[in-house]
Amino acid sequence: MSAVRPPAAHEDEKPVEQAPEAPRPLYPGAPPPQPPKPLPQLLLYMFAATVIGLTQALGMSFITVTIQQIAGPLKATTAEATWLLAVYLVPNASLTLMLFKMRQQFGIRRFAELSIILYVLVNLCHLWVNSYEAALVVRFFAGVAAAPMSSIAILYMLEGLPAQKKFSIGICAAMTVISLGTPLAGLMAPVLLDHGGWQQLYVFEIGLALISLALIYKLPLVSGERVKVISRNDLVAFSFLFIGMGALTVALTVGRIYWWTEKPWIGGLMIVGIASLTIMAMIETHRENPLLDVRWLTSAEIIHFTGALLIFRIILSEQSSGARAFFMMLGLGNEQMRGLYIVMIIATIVAGATCSLLLKPGRVAALHAFALVLLIIGTWLDSQATSLTRPPQMYLSQTLIAFAAGLYLPPAMLVGIMAALKRGPSYLLSFIIVFLTTQRIGGILGSALLGSFVTWREQVHSAALVQDLAGGDPLVSQRIAQLAGAYGQTIGDAAVRKAEGAMLFASQVRQQAYVLAYNDGFRFLCLLACLALVVLIIDVAFETWEHKRAAAEGLPA
Repeated sequence: MSAVRPPAAHEDEKPVEQAPEAPRPLYPGAPPPQPPKPLPQLLLYMFAATVIGLTQALGMSFITVTIQQIAGPLKATTAEATWLLAVYLVPNASLTLMLFKMRQQFGIRRFAELSIILYVLVNLCHLWVNSYEAALVVRFFAGVAAAPMSSIAILYMLEGLPAQKKFSIGICAAMTVISLGTPLAGLMAPVLLDHGGWQQLYVFEIGLALISLALIYKLPLVSGERVKVISRNDLVAFSFLFIGMGALTVALTVGRIYWWTEKPWIGGLMIVGIASLTIMAMIETHRENPLLDVRWLTSAEIIHFTGALLIFRIILSEQSSGARAFFMMLGLGNEQMRGLYIVMIIATIVAGATCSLLLKPGRVAALHAFALVLLIIGTWLDSQATSLTRPPQMYLSQTLIAFAAGLYLPPAMLVGIMAALKRGPSYLLSFIIVFLTTQRIGGILGSALLGSFVTWREQVHSAALVQDLAGGDPLVSQRIAQLAGAYGQTIGDAAVRKAEGAMLFASQVRQQAYVLAYNDGFRFLCLLACLALVVLIIDVAFETWEHKRAAAEGLPA
């Protein structure tokens, strides 16, 4: 019996066209490419990104700008209050690694919803905190809860934008919002403290968190397919990463407060941190599917990229830790720096808008060079400060520095993403870890280095000034007598008045030594920015020469 054959196709019959293959996600677990959203809906998602980003940024910055005001109600010293910042940063510095994989395994939408609920609950716990020990515990879990918020803010900013606009408008807008945390906190903290004390800061945080909760549920993110990507070995590697990053974060945050060589446990923390990260790198090197591609992270390309980001973050500490600490040393509070904070906010927003218009792959080097030039000018202007300098005299320099920050970070992120995608989507996770880690650790490292440098230079200048100001100098005696005269109405004993005048004179000498030390610090950062600019010019010149040589020899560039 012959086999049954299918009927022959008619000659005029056209072949059936296959449906176009659906676009594939960028990486496993990522949402599939979506068409651009209508403008009203797009603006709502960008508004949600702004609220979520500010919620996370203000949560960390409120502690930074009000450390002295918070220490009093908690019956803690300023050094002890610094631990509130340290324990917050410990989980924040390393959790990004696992959060990216959790998004892949559980879905972006569920990840965002659970994250914001946890953030709201942890912030509610602050209302019942009335002791220093309880505050430490709550701030640690606040750092855990806040870790995903910046990533969620970036996802909301990118949601609904056309593909070609995600790397310009999306990245620039997200980086701008995240950068507004410190100046906004400094601007708002005095008002909140005047209307309810330090707990009013947490009430405001809770309010923002509840608004973010409503926005996340009302405007859900598009989720991709869930992919099982977390393994037992991942958890082992992450444990060493958490210990290593946490130990280094604590050491860098409180090291300059207790001073590096005075407390043996600071050195112990740094040894534990380096050893844990070394073990983690050894584990990852011998895994078939590592959590991090250590070989790629230690390649010349990524070391160059990481070094550039770290140097830039150290230079930017001039604004976050330098200028603000300088005015606090002169006795000014956040109330007297409101104008300076407003200038920073305006400059940051304008820089973000400018960068979104100019950002293209071929313009990255030019934007970075211009940003470094602005940093050189800004830090040099600040290095001319005196004990009579007040915030209005730094409006121009701080505008230049804030504008430079807005021009530098988005192009750097664009370069890193493109380098990762050239290798393959799987490298995107490693890049995200590099970028976010350099931002967090770089900020802590910059603050630690600048603070330590200023402390060292203050000791040098104090010794030099005391050596020049001999007790028998008539001008010194006259100045002490003038200062002692201020106590004439309250202290009758002439010897006691003279002693008080001498103490006040010594305080003024130390303040002048600090002014000179901060000027040295600003000049050092100016020199570092000049060095970075020279390296950038040499790098661009070498790259141009390589392209020309390859073109002349007919080789691929």
